[in-house]
Amino acid sequence: MTTSSAAVSIRGLQKRYGDVVAVAGLDLEVARGECFGLLGPNGAGKTTTIEICEGLNEPDAGEVRILGMTHRTDADRIRASIGISLQETQLTEKLTVEETVRLFRSFYPRRRPVEDAIAAVQLEEKRTARVGQLSGGQKQRLALACALVGDPELFFLDEPTTGLDPQSRRQLWELIEGFKQQGRTVVLTTHYMDEAEQLCDRVAIVDHGRIIASGTPRHLIAMLGSEHVIDFGLEGNAITDAELAALPGVTAVRRHDGRHLLDASQIHQTIPALLALLERNQAAFTDLTPHTATLEDVFVHLTGRHLRDG
Repeated sequence: MTTSSAAVSIRGLQKRYGDVVAVAGLDLEVARGECFGLLGPNGAGKTTTIEICEGLNEPDAGEVRILGMTHRTDADRIRASIGISLQETQLTEKLTVEETVRLFRSFYPRRRPVEDAIAAVQLEEKRTARVGQLSGGQKQRLALACALVGDPELFFLDEPTTGLDPQSRRQLWELIEGFKQQGRTVVLTTHYMDEAEQLCDRVAIVDHGRIIASGTPRHLIAMLGSEHVIDFGLEGNAITDAELAALPGVTAVRRHDGRHLLDASQIHQTIPALLALLERNQAAFTDLTPHTATLEDVFVHLTGRHLRDG
C-alpha cells in the first residue's frame, strides 16, 4: 500500500503534554475500505492519535495524511470528507433529533438526506423528540447520524460504545458493520477486546503511545501459540511455574494479580493433569475459568497488564 492510496497514513507521530508523552513515534497505515481498531487501555494514546487525525489537535512531530491530504494544506477538504463521533458528544438538548441532524448537514458540501441519516441509526420514532429526552444509547446513535449526514468517506469513532448497555452496544455494532458493507473506511478506538474482534479487519495494540503489535485479530491471537487460556486462583501449597510449564499442552505460564494463567493448546489434556498436580501438592482452586484466547490475553502476554488497568 502506498501512502497516497491509504485512507490514513501516520509517520513518526509524537505528542507530549508537559512531561507526559502521549504519543511516542507512532507509525500507522489504514487501507481504504477497512475497519481498523486502535486497541489499548485508557491513557495509551489512542484518543490523542485520533484527535490529531481529525485535526482537533496539533502534533509535536511526524506526518499525518488523511485520504492523501494533510491538515496543513487541505484542512477544509479533509473536514468535508470525514465523519467524527467523539467519546462524548455534547449536543444542544432543546433541539429535536431532526433539527440536530439538519444543523450538522448544513456544515457539509456533500450531504445525505436528513431522513436517510435518521433512518440509518434507527431513530425514526424519535425524530421529533428533544435531545434531552434521549437515552444514552440514543444520543450515541444521534452522534453517529451527525457524523454520517455529510456522506463521509472516512469515519473516526472514538470509544463509540463506552458506557452503553449491551443492547445499545449491539445496535451500534450493526451500524458500524453497515458502514463497512458500504465500502467506507472506519477507524475506531476501543478498550473492549470483543468489540475489536467483532468489528475490525485489523487492529493495532497501543501502549504508552506506541504500537506494540498489529495485524488481524486472528493473527494476533495466534501469537500466543495456543487457542485456550486457563485462568485460576489457588489456595493451599504453592505451585511453581516450572511445574505448571511441564503440564501437557501448556505453551506459556503467566501470573497477574496473584492469579495463574496458562496458555494451552490441548486443554482436554491440560486440565486433568492440572487437577492431578494440585492433588499431589495439596493445593486447591479458589476458582477456575478456562476460555478461548482473546485480544485481552494478547495484551496481557505483551505487557503483563490487563486492558482496563490503564
